[in-house]
Amino acid sequence: MSIAYFGTGLLGSGFVRRQLELGTTVHVWNRSPEKARALAAEGAVFFDDPAAALAGVERVHLTLADDASVDAVLEPLAGAIAASTFVIDHTTTAPTPTAERIARWAARGKRFVHAPVFMSPQNTREGTGTMMTSTTPAHHEALTAALETMTGKLVYLGDDPKRAAAFKLFGNLLIIEFSAGLADLNRLAGAVGITTEDAFSLFSFFNPAPMIPIRAARIASGDFKPSFELTMARKDVRLMIEEARRHGVTLGVMPAVAATMDDAIARGYGADDSGSIARLDGRS
Repeated sequence: MSIAYFGTGLLGSGFVRRQLELGTTVHVWNRSPEKARALAAEGAVFFDDPAAALAGVERVHLTLADDASVDAVLEPLAGAIAASTFVIDHTTTAPTPTAERIARWAARGKRFVHAPVFMSPQNTREGTGTMMTSTTPAHHEALTAALETMTGKLVYLGDDPKRAAAFKLFGNLLIIEFSAGLADLNRLAGAVGITTEDAFSLFSFFNPAPMIPIRAARIASGDFKPSFELTMARKDVRLMIEEARRHGVTLGVMPAVAATMDDAIARGYGADDSGSIARLDGRS
């Protein structure tokens, strides 16, 4: 079996090394050629021309930067990619342009599948982590065996082409918000004279993670009976912001949280659970 891999950065190079170990012939190309050329020493076949790298391959995999880079690489190759070749994009892209891209390639008679991942470079190297697809059942079935060699868990999200892109952004949103929350925790700790290590020892006896699926289920069901009343949560956010300011420190994300809470309170949700900030007008 031969595949092509375009985009051999940290994730892509891990995927390539994994496939080489499994005995797959891998053609590699990267816009910065030295990154792809380095993989030739490990058995990959280096190409400086992406069109030439397509010769005889069953699949083309991509791990690039964004929607614009995917289109910049692929559009000039539209005529060179055979109808029998799967194009599998692992890039984190936005849902709307992803769906438009898939429709555009389908109109050309080409098979384009978006398969973003929750995987670190180490995961791609080991074949662990999570990969998602949202494509036709026939395409998913045809690709399952191959994609399962790349990841620890393959999740099929249905045939709506934008769903995998959306769920990837959902996951990254939480990861980024967690990091932003830790940054504010660290700022508040520094403001009151507590070291980062000492402040983060909180997690040795307090783990908020189990609350996430519980609160998510309540929001999804529209259950906003108060367990942590929104007005009380807003008061706590005020205390955080004010205490930091007493010491000349500005929190990064808490002011935005405060504004979101104020909006929900203005809409009449102050006596509800703090999860009521997730309400969308006209829905729940």
